[in-house]
Amino acid sequence: MTTTVDLYNLSPLAHLLIVGAIVAAMPLSWVWLRARGAGPHKRLAMLATLTLFLTFDLVLFGAFTRLTDSGLGCPDWPGCYGHASPIGAAAHIDAAQTAMPTGPVTTGKAWVEMVHRYLATAVGGLILVATVLAWRARSSGLRASTDAGSGPVVSLSPWWPTFTLLWVCLQGAFGALTVTMKLFPAIVSLHLLGGMALLALLQIQHVGYTYVVPVAGPAGTLPKRLVWAATAVFALLWLQIALGAWVSTNYAVLACQDFPTCQGQWWPDMDFAGGFELWRALGVSGDGSAIAFAALTAIHYVHRLSAYVVLLALLWLGWQLRAQPTWRNTAYGLWAMAAWQLLSGLSNVVLGWPLVAAVAHTGGAGALVVILTGMLTRIYLLKQALGAASTTTHSSAPGDLRPIA
Repeated sequence: MTTTVDLYNLSPLAHLLIVGAIVAAMPLSWVWLRARGAGPHKRLAMLATLTLFLTFDLVLFGAFTRLTDSGLGCPDWPGCYGHASPIGAAAHIDAAQTAMPTGPVTTGKAWVEMVHRYLATAVGGLILVATVLAWRARSSGLRASTDAGSGPVVSLSPWWPTFTLLWVCLQGAFGALTVTMKLFPAIVSLHLLGGMALLALLQIQHVGYTYVVPVAGPAGTLPKRLVWAATAVFALLWLQIALGAWVSTNYAVLACQDFPTCQGQWWPDMDFAGGFELWRALGVSGDGSAIAFAALTAIHYVHRLSAYVVLLALLWLGWQLRAQPTWRNTAYGLWAMAAWQLLSGLSNVVLGWPLVAAVAHTGGAGALVVILTGMLTRIYLLKQALGAASTTTHSSAPGDLRPIA
């Protein structure tokens, strides 16, 4: 018996928002208790840090959802068969599981998918609170308070959390399309890239709210050539993440199961046109025929070749930064994540795409986004602070950003 499912059923939306609010209330309560008696800026700093941490967890859980084939655990949106949880949808899930015992709909997969939606709703709620708090701080003329001896502080515009709120709403729309378009590779890849972009937006706010510029200490400025180099590496990283998303959403990881060769060859048979035909359904070509294995090989091998370039770029940038005392920890972070990505990527290939390695690989990409975004944000804010200091005759030139005590 076939059951027709409305792809969009908004009847459980209110209940889902309530669940998301309850989940968000726990970290919000922690922030308000820890920042009790402090000003709005302190709350914004703590909220930005906590939201960044939870969003990183959400990205990892999204990878887990995708890699366990739970993306269609509930075939409608935003609920599960029109219910706010798999409990209410138990009869529908049992019927679907009886018809197809291995999925795509099972009780376990339905819970994984709905927990992901609950967490995403909670993160959206935290970003909404941060946006309201940022505009209230702006309306009251608030600037970041500094300790004695601190230099100029560049206030972060409330448009940053506002844009982040709009972005997380767009992410929700792509999440809905991921389900209703049946894991369409281009949509799923954009959803993954959107999650990484959300990490970058939140890292900008974390740095902007959490750091001030002291008037003393080692200079944190970088030569212009290194700033441009870091920007170029950042762009390469985004290209690599896009290629990795395309590998994952097309299930092309196992097209090459040996290393450093692929299928025992340095240049295997590849169909680049078929592999990078962007607008097509999962597992098929644009004409509706099954996608060729050579196309999957091309997807995998391009990602691997690009990884060599990105790895070398990260190693070189880390070596350059290591000579700058202020940026030495950033260099070590880049090296550590480069090694992490190399090992987790190799594990995916030679161990047959184990779940732990696959999730770890996504986490490593997210960590690199956070590190490089934080670095470029600090450079930008320091440049602003230097400009502000140059207009103040009684202020010394600031050094590098440092965390607010």
